[in-house]
Parts: sequence; C-alpha cells; structure tokens
Amino acid sequence: MNIVLYEPEMPANTGNIGRTCVATGTRLHLIEPLGFKLNEKQLKRAGLDYWDKLDVTVYSDFSDFLEKNPGAKLYMATTKAPNVYTDISYEPDCYIMFGPESRGIPEEILVEHQETCVRIPMWGEIRSLNLSNSVAVILYEALRQNGFDQMTLEGHLRNYQWK
Repeated sequence: MNIVLYEPEMPANTGNIGRTCVATGTRLHLIEPLGFKLNEKQLKRAGLDYWDKLDVTVYSDFSDFLEKNPGAKLYMATTKAPNVYTDISYEPDCYIMFGPESRGIPEEILVEHQETCVRIPMWGEIRSLNLSNSVAVILYEALRQNGFDQMTLEGHLRNYQWK
C-alpha cells in the first residue's frame, strides 16, 4: 500500500501518518511544497521513534510524482466524491492520496481522476476529519480488503492466556 500526501501543511499530522505507515508496512509519498521541514521537532515527536523506519519519498510536485510512479492505481480522498471509501476494491499496491489540511486536493486534479475519488461519510455540517484520522480510516479498509497481508493478527497478554 501507498499513502500520498499532496502538499501537507501540518507536521504533527504527517508524523502521525508516518507512524501509521510504519505500523502497516505502507510507503509514504510526500508531494511538495510541504508546510514544514522534514527535520522539524513536531514531525519527529508525532512519529515517535518510528520515523527512521519509514519508507518515504518526496516529490517536487504532482507531475514529478506521476512521472516516477507510472501506471500507479491512484485513489483520491475528497469530501467532493460521490463514492464512499468502502465501495471501492483496493489493490494491494494502490496509492491513496490526500490533500492539504486547509483545502484538500485541487479540483483540477480531482476532475482527471473522478472515477477513483472516494469520501468518508460524515454527519451534518462537518466538513472533514483530521487528516491523520482520514488516512487511518481509509488505509485500514484497504488493508482489511487485502487480508491484512503480512500483518500481525494475534494479540497477546504477557502473563495471561486468552480463554
């Protein structure tokens, strides 16, 4: 799996997303400009001691991303999509893209990928979820559909056994 952040603005969100990517064996792709520096304290704090284990690639812009990932099956998370994220069948090597916290993926990009735009249903007048929460919701659905491939499925207690 691959998570793509288009021009992310908040280091804490990107740090949290990075930690989620490490926990799930997912690659992270960051499309510049970034609203922070990759060595920022908030980014490292949110990612805890997992950041050095993260498979992350940075691109100069969306064209650079497309050029370096030819044929990528790209899904775009947006509040503007008619498709609910659970109605899609995610391939194990797909890319799920999220836009910047303040404005989302630009409409000129969305228009080119209408058939693969997905949304998370929300109640009332709520515009969107926190970016790191949105990534977790959709990523875990994609992983579930693919049988949580190579992930640990059993929990354990140190001094007790489950009955």
